[in-house]
Amino acid sequence: MSALSPAATSPPSASVAPASHISPAQTSTQVECTHCRLPMSIVAGNSGPHFCCNGCETAHAVITSCGLDGYYALRDRLEASAASADHAPRRYSEFDDPTFRKLYCREAPDGLVQTELLLEGVHCVACVWLVERLPRVNSAVLESTLDLRRCSVRLTFDPRVGPLSRIAADLDALGYPPHPARRAAQRDARRAEDRQMLVKLAVAGACAGNIMLLFFALYAGMFEGIEGGFQQLFRWAAMILNTICLAWPGLVFARSALGALRARTINLDVPIAMGLYLGGAWGIWKTITGEGDLYFDSISALIFFLLIGRYVQQRQQRFASDALELLFNLAGSTAHRVGADGACVDVPTESLHVGETVEVRAGETIPADGVVLLGNSKVDCSILTGESRPLTVNIGDSVAAGSVNLQSVLRVTVVATGESTRIGKLLRMVEDAQARRAPIVRLADRWGAWLLYGLLLLAAATLIFWWPISPTLAFDRAAALLIATCPCGLGLATPLAMTVAVGLAARCGILIKGGEILELLARPGERGTIVLDKTGTMTEGVLSVARWTGPASVLELAGALCRTSSHPVSKAVVRHLNVAPRMKVAHSHEHRGMGLEGTVIEETSPHEWRVLLGHAEFLGTQNVAIPPDLAFEADRCAANGLSPLFVAVDGVCAGLAEMGDRIRPDTAAAVRRFRAFGWSVRVLSGDREEVVRHVASEAGISPQDALGGICPEAKLNIVRELTSKGRTVMIGDGVNDAAALAAASVGVAVRGGAEASLAAADVSLTSDGLLPVVELLEGARRLMWTIYLTITTSLLYNLVAASLALLGYISPLLAAIIMPASSLTAVAICMKSRPFRPSPRAMRGQTSPGRPNTRGALV
Repeated sequence: MSALSPAATSPPSASVAPASHISPAQTSTQVECTHCRLPMSIVAGNSGPHFCCNGCETAHAVITSCGLDGYYALRDRLEASAASADHAPRRYSEFDDPTFRKLYCREAPDGLVQTELLLEGVHCVACVWLVERLPRVNSAVLESTLDLRRCSVRLTFDPRVGPLSRIAADLDALGYPPHPARRAAQRDARRAEDRQMLVKLAVAGACAGNIMLLFFALYAGMFEGIEGGFQQLFRWAAMILNTICLAWPGLVFARSALGALRARTINLDVPIAMGLYLGGAWGIWKTITGEGDLYFDSISALIFFLLIGRYVQQRQQRFASDALELLFNLAGSTAHRVGADGACVDVPTESLHVGETVEVRAGETIPADGVVLLGNSKVDCSILTGESRPLTVNIGDSVAAGSVNLQSVLRVTVVATGESTRIGKLLRMVEDAQARRAPIVRLADRWGAWLLYGLLLLAAATLIFWWPISPTLAFDRAAALLIATCPCGLGLATPLAMTVAVGLAARCGILIKGGEILELLARPGERGTIVLDKTGTMTEGVLSVARWTGPASVLELAGALCRTSSHPVSKAVVRHLNVAPRMKVAHSHEHRGMGLEGTVIEETSPHEWRVLLGHAEFLGTQNVAIPPDLAFEADRCAANGLSPLFVAVDGVCAGLAEMGDRIRPDTAAAVRRFRAFGWSVRVLSGDREEVVRHVASEAGISPQDALGGICPEAKLNIVRELTSKGRTVMIGDGVNDAAALAAASVGVAVRGGAEASLAAADVSLTSDGLLPVVELLEGARRLMWTIYLTITTSLLYNLVAASLALLGYISPLLAAIIMPASSLTAVAICMKSRPFRPSPRAMRGQTSPGRPNTRGALV
């Protein structure tokens, strides 16, 4: 029997004292099992770890003996932080729905089924160890493999032994709530492509290594002598291995070069492919004729190292593609469909149809666009609109998929599902914008084209010049020219410098999905524009008390009352107070959409106060008058884009809390730096116009450059228009920013942003505020100088080598020996440069003074 099952019937261990085994003379007490957290009875005073069954005791012993006992402490911290969101265990019945099986499961031989699930709460190797022991927990599971980076588990199970819903419930009981993984077929295809690239790397490495060994013998024979038969054997063996290397792993560069020529353009693979295949062909001719020097070792080594760079670039693209998958999980994977008898059935969101009714409980995500049929509540629409305040919805109001129901149960009639919903259309815009984005023309490609034309002209001139003297000598000199000037250093300059920069940026908390975007950030151009979202980017992104007017004792009474409510306004007041409560609440009542009232009692005395907290209209319904001084402050508060919240004690209005989203302290300084770099700055937000303009003025941005009330579609169109005129950097954090982030020249997602914005953006920040963006721009400028230096050095080398080859001072063998000099110089310059320099706060692991970095694992 599973240690997860409440019905475990294993004999009790020594540390277990079930209620049935407690004598009448003994006193029992209720505790939780140390491992599975099921309730159990023990003898009072019995200390130490307690287990409900032998299975839990064994599991606990194995985990602690493996040094993984930190798992329990981490689990406790996570559960404590999520205590406000506790809910009854899910049954995951929707996982057994035929629609779910059709979408997310694949048939395997012998009647088995395979599926992939995304897991919450996966963070360390201990999680891998536990999840991959799932076959011991559920006999229906034959294989469980966890991908730690993607937090996904691949399951092979037998549906005849147990349903998928039971497996999902067991994962949930382990602390890893599962969700369906979309686009599994595409990931399988990408995984096969990655494996093929690794096989090519292995073949290229094996060929290069063996050719090197053969050439060690040939080089030694030049000084010590070598028997003719062995010399020919080694030459032919090296030729065969080099031909294999060119015919399969090296074909990557040939295909790219041919594609560029068909498109009547030239990229860096054209000169590389010419050097590789002309050198290989000339080496084959020299091997067949049995005379002349060979350079198969240089060719095979070059293929191997260039493939390594190509694989790293491909992996970066894979990470960005994996991140994009997060976009399609925003509306949730499960819906509570209401049947004709009024009962709710859990089904996949994909099985919903227009006209059906779904139930959305407090804290859940609305699964489809619809109209409220029954109930009233507050809905957090910030994921779509950027509006920091919850929206009150009543019967007949429209609600959008992806929004979060905050207060009470709603029943919603579905009017649009899947890609037809507003969020579905928005996410489709993200994909379209990424697909339409023009490929960046790298600096090395532009210079490489001119270099290629020069090399061809020089090779032709060399051939013509030496042909009358000796055709063989003419071919040797031309081959030496092409080999010595092979633009491998030029090819390494840009990708290597960018790879180093991306790694250093990650240490600074700046995660860049592709190094090529740094070229765009280095110079703003003639009409470079930085577009800022307001909520969460310029501001802190959470509702807070911006200013308090009134006695501190009144604020303390309000804080005590707010601790009884889960409303965002109440939570903001509690956060602002930030002291241990000295008061307790006798009773409280929340007037939905209006305010809060209750009786607060001081613990050390019999005093009690009737406290009211809410809008002016709410106090009016309670016959509480607002004094003129507080009314004046409330008008000023509203003019500044904040919301007034009044506090009354015993029928007298005694305090005013100005609620709003505070601007970050570094926003104004960052805006000044942006302008110093040559960028113009604008603000686009879905929040109210007056709020946006007030925040913009505090940051030093003209009100004419700040637009509020902008829906995601309008924000996308504005960014597209700006991008058509010049370079655009979009900085945001919400789903309403995702399409604009993808359409901009460069998209930057700030720390704490929605998963959709992180997936759509080119750069993700793990530190608070806009100063990391300043560091990003400075690092991009320093990187471009490194690239210019590396390319210039490579071109100077090629100029000197070409001149010597043209004059006949370099033989093909010497050309093959000195060819790596350009690459080694490029590597030395790139490794020495430090375009991104970790600041002291980043090295201390902090995101702001005195504030620990809660995402240190990403830095």
